[in-house]
Amino acid sequence: MSDLFGGGLEVASAQARAVPPQDAKSPPRPLADRLRPKLLADVVGQDHLTGPSGVLTRMLATGSLGSMVFWGPPGTGKTTAARLLAAEVDYAFEQISAIFSGVADLKKVFESARLRRSNGRQTLLFVDEIHRFNRAQQDSFLPVMEDGTVVLVGATTENPSFELNAALLSRARVLTFHPHDAASLAQLLVRAEAAEGKTLPLDEEARAVLLRLADGDGRAVLTLAEEVWRAASPGEVFDAVAVQTIVQRRAPVYDKGQDGHYNLISALHKSVRGSDPDAALYYLCRMLDAGEDPLYLGRRLVRMASEDIGLADPQALVICNAAKDAFDYLGSPEGELALAQATVYLATAPKSNAVYTAYKAAMRAAKENGSLLPPKHILNAPTKLMKGEGYGTGYRYDHDQPDAFSGQDYFPTELGRQTFYEPVDRGFEATLKTRMERWARLREERGGE
Repeated sequence: MSDLFGGGLEVASAQARAVPPQDAKSPPRPLADRLRPKLLADVVGQDHLTGPSGVLTRMLATGSLGSMVFWGPPGTGKTTAARLLAAEVDYAFEQISAIFSGVADLKKVFESARLRRSNGRQTLLFVDEIHRFNRAQQDSFLPVMEDGTVVLVGATTENPSFELNAALLSRARVLTFHPHDAASLAQLLVRAEAAEGKTLPLDEEARAVLLRLADGDGRAVLTLAEEVWRAASPGEVFDAVAVQTIVQRRAPVYDKGQDGHYNLISALHKSVRGSDPDAALYYLCRMLDAGEDPLYLGRRLVRMASEDIGLADPQALVICNAAKDAFDYLGSPEGELALAQATVYLATAPKSNAVYTAYKAAMRAAKENGSLLPPKHILNAPTKLMKGEGYGTGYRYDHDQPDAFSGQDYFPTELGRQTFYEPVDRGFEATLKTRMERWARLREERGGE
């Protein structure tokens, strides 16, 4: 993508570097483009990378760069940081987008870099949206990274661990760009006001709303500021309600296919597991407000009922299934209340992962001992041959035994008796634990025969 749409929106200090006036004959440039920093140290909101002790600052001090992957949301400075890095070490800067480029484009860039290198100059190749390249295209970077033809800087909004080849990641350092917080967004607005020579016509609450609407995106906050200036009449000051009407925007909480989605469902799940109904409701509502599919949330609640509550409260699974069905029947927004009810029920229910743990242990044992036959005494013998082989011999029908319990062993003889399920002392599982301990005593008394 062009640098206009890259990540770099952090602005140079208004006091230290005045913004050059626009040429009257040139079309107006967006505020975010005009306020790009001139030095890496001027980038706002990424002190862990560009501050005095930041990773990139230390790298620059050595005078050479290694290949990197910049991971972070839009509007956090990825493109600008790459461009400034190249400028500060005097590398040629090449920029391509994985959205618009193919193998032929890559070959041209690599050839130019080789020619440049033969003339004594290094190339920094910035690849925007690098995760959109397929595996073969990503592999094409490996030779030119290894022989030093290019220093690769890839930018991605997706988790590199899932979207980039392991071979590429092994040759590049992943650096995380954080979303802007309210303080760094406010700093951008102050610098924008200094550059424009006027304050934003917003009251205090409206200014806070504008920062929230930017959702951690530096480019967005400057674009919103421009919209406010365009809409304001002389002397007019907007309140919180008016500014939302003007910009016609609500803060995007997350992209349902990206990391924000997984972060919030993880937060919901852990809040339920941690028996915090208030936090669980908060994350449920955030996801619903962001447009998440409520039936997806219903399915996740069903999973939580089995994984984290289990038999400590057998009703949890019933209630979650009922909530999912209720939403399916009522739809939005009426059915969302059933999901909220199930969420609170799960968060306040006694917790046990005993069934979950037992299932995993039993699955491992099944995979490792899948060829073992059950003991013959529990096998049916529908033919004379099978009876002659001992099938069914010695089986005791439990309903005919004292306490309806024979105490026989049902595991394969070679495997021996195993213990997978160990109920906890909470909820209904406390009852199950007492019951199982009694059976264990009876089994020992009756010899497991």
